[in-house]
Amino acid sequence: MYPEELVAPMKEELTTVGFDELTTAAEVDAALAPESGTVLVMVNSVCGCAAANARPAVIHASKHAKTPSRLTTVFAGVDAEAVAQARNYMLPYPPSSPSIALFKDGKLVHFIERHHIEGRPADMIAENLTAAFDEHC
Repeated sequence: MYPEELVAPMKEELTTVGFDELTTAAEVDAALAPESGTVLVMVNSVCGCAAANARPAVIHASKHAKTPSRLTTVFAGVDAEAVAQARNYMLPYPPSSPSIALFKDGKLVHFIERHHIEGRPADMIAENLTAAFDEHC
């Protein structure tokens, strides 16, 4: 587990622009319930690719004309229960931090794994997300 004072700014980077922080399995289940609409789940992380690529990408994509009904985040290494439950919904993909998942009525419809985040510019990831938003939102 990472100290709260270390991760607080990384969490706030998303929550201050409208992402809901999910910290329990029950909150994840409620967010991804059937008929929940479109929900983006960002598995946040302390790694450099989260800071340089993933967080800027989801923030940029969240300003697109079409967006999910709800933007959410769980934090790997901090919110263990919520992350484990979110990853159950992300199967068959293996655990990946950071990662970005789009759900529609509780079903996974788009997923970006860490290896698709590392080394790619945030703008490219945001374009991938906005295309998924256009298709599913």
